[in-house]
Amino acid sequence: MLDYDKEAESYDTLRGGEPRARAAADAVLGLIPDHEGRLLDNGCGTGIVTRLLAGARPGLRITGVDVTPAMTERAAARLPGGVVRADSRRLPFPDGTFDAVTTVWLLHLMDDPADLRAVLAEAARVLRPGGTYVTTVDKAKAHDVGSDIDAVLGPRPRRAASDDPAKVDAYAAEAGLVRTGQARFTGVGQGRSPRRTVKDLRRGWFTLLPPGEPRTEEFAERLARLPHQDRPRADPVFTLHAYRRSG
Repeated sequence: MLDYDKEAESYDTLRGGEPRARAAADAVLGLIPDHEGRLLDNGCGTGIVTRLLAGARPGLRITGVDVTPAMTERAAARLPGGVVRADSRRLPFPDGTFDAVTTVWLLHLMDDPADLRAVLAEAARVLRPGGTYVTTVDKAKAHDVGSDIDAVLGPRPRRAASDDPAKVDAYAAEAGLVRTGQARFTGVGQGRSPRRTVKDLRRGWFTLLPPGEPRTEEFAERLARLPHQDRPRADPVFTLHAYRRSG
């Protein structure tokens, strides 16, 4: 897994910056009822999406949570007084505190099913009855856009997706969350080029291809032979699921 303390400085630049964050925020808000209340952005990272959520819905009091110190520091600069450093699996809030909870690009990091269940259970716990939970699902699959890069990387070893939609739906149901909707949005500026993908390979982006190993270098060499080394291929399209807390 990437070291997100080290990633914090370049995180936004390498992942589409404000345009991608705007697309994510707009899609999330399209699934949340437009009324006043409190929203928790759980796993808020640098706060780039959190700030846009707050700006778009002034009636929502928004709190961001992240466990990584460097990420939390950046998020706090974007949302002064509104960010807490905490573990997404053990949230420091009373039951029923929030009208909405979001986890954008978080569940794919939960390799242990117990951690995934814990994040979903905590989302349900801190939601008021009838509140809305919104999360991204199947993040890795979104990057498979049918390009020549994907053809090269096709045989690579893959870890089973922890944020598989069916799995998330099932664990959400266990936590008392009822599926209510879905949306998709484009990861603006995240289309891969061969040269950038080689750099990602060599810095450990693909978790089952450790930097420096012969197999990793084999993929890097094949990518380096593709045409148009600096031309980005199609942007990924991400999927959101929305749920309502029953009870």
